[in-house]
Amino acid sequence: MEISASVEQAVGTGELAPGQLLPPMRELALELGVNPNTVAAAYRTLRERGVIETAGRRGSRVRPKPATTGREHIRVEVPEGVRDVSNGNPDPALLPSLAQAFAAAAEQSDRQPVMYGEAPVEPELARLARAALDADGVPDGPLAVASGSLDAIERVLAVHLKPGDTVAVEDPGWGSLLDLVPALGLRIAPVGVDDEGPLPDDVRGALAAGARALIVTDRAQNPTGAVVSATRARALRSVLRAHPETLLIEDDHGHGIVDLPLHPLAGVTRGWAFVRSVAKAYGPDLRLAVLTGDAVTVDRVRGRQRLGPGWVSRITQGAVLRLWADGALDTPAVATAYRARRDLLIDALAARGVEAHGHSGLNVWIPVPDETGAVARLLHSGWAVAPGARFRLSAPPGIRITVSTLDAEETGPLADAVASAIGPAPVRSYV
Repeated sequence: MEISASVEQAVGTGELAPGQLLPPMRELALELGVNPNTVAAAYRTLRERGVIETAGRRGSRVRPKPATTGREHIRVEVPEGVRDVSNGNPDPALLPSLAQAFAAAAEQSDRQPVMYGEAPVEPELARLARAALDADGVPDGPLAVASGSLDAIERVLAVHLKPGDTVAVEDPGWGSLLDLVPALGLRIAPVGVDDEGPLPDDVRGALAAGARALIVTDRAQNPTGAVVSATRARALRSVLRAHPETLLIEDDHGHGIVDLPLHPLAGVTRGWAFVRSVAKAYGPDLRLAVLTGDAVTVDRVRGRQRLGPGWVSRITQGAVLRLWADGALDTPAVATAYRARRDLLIDALAARGVEAHGHSGLNVWIPVPDETGAVARLLHSGWAVAPGARFRLSAPPGIRITVSTLDAEETGPLADAVASAIGPAPVRSYV
């Protein structure tokens, strides 16, 4: 334990750099005066924690993106007077009021408090959630409620996979997910993305190479705004049929803010999970996501959840239920507003010769030749954008701009600043 702890501490402080080769186990054992089995156990612990990786005779190295280096720290500090378009948050003005919903849920709890041993999912919430999933073509399955999308995804991965297993993940993709996978001791197989979702050939290659799970964002992909199209969904289902043992996890965090149809992939593999959160439509602080999937997966998640938090607050579930029942998700105006802001910026950038992507969601992704330079020049111009390093593994450089609160009057000046920051050098697509 002392060996693994000291190595992990050295990685965290930067004393051991990403990619640095570690001593062979027998050599380190001799140097420390311990049994080689002790060093082997320490290296195994470090691999399981995602701190190092081993490549046979080539030895063990610190992971290029160690789990101890959180991507949330790859961000720019926003000085006073600089416009922040980097945070990925929804527009507060487009979120529904929560006061009445929580008041009604609390009153219900006063009348009939939820006690130990009761159902972990509010029955009427389950009914409405299932009806919405049915309408979108998501296969039938039992329901669970988790504390947001990332919590649900972590629980599904944890009940199916073991340390060392490989997960195919979109690249560029959600930075928190790119942190989570190695933190669970799992390996990442990056899968390229275009405007229609994951590239089938990349998925096929990852699964053929042994990836045991695939995570797909159906709509509002972060950071590119990709949406899985009907054509792409058919191609991905065909790939998955050839690998029926793959654990498929779909993330539909864009539900309620996207005006494009869902094309789910679930139903062609034995193990699957579909996650739908309310963070973007109702507010991040609600921390609630509905999870459905095959019976084995959901049963395992529920069982493990019982041994931890037990359940997600039924008062919170009741508040979300009242928002749903009141039709708070039947608001095409929200999706229309976000689309208008994305399109306005993308069109303005195109007029200045800048390639940009954003078919759905809150963000626009812009490939750049020099990511660090572009971020720094934009900051100097008064705009804070998100560095693409937060979202990518092997994908080319880029920057992410959150358009959720972008005013029409700001679009032109921002586009001018981006065009100036990127310069005349040719840019590459993000795939």
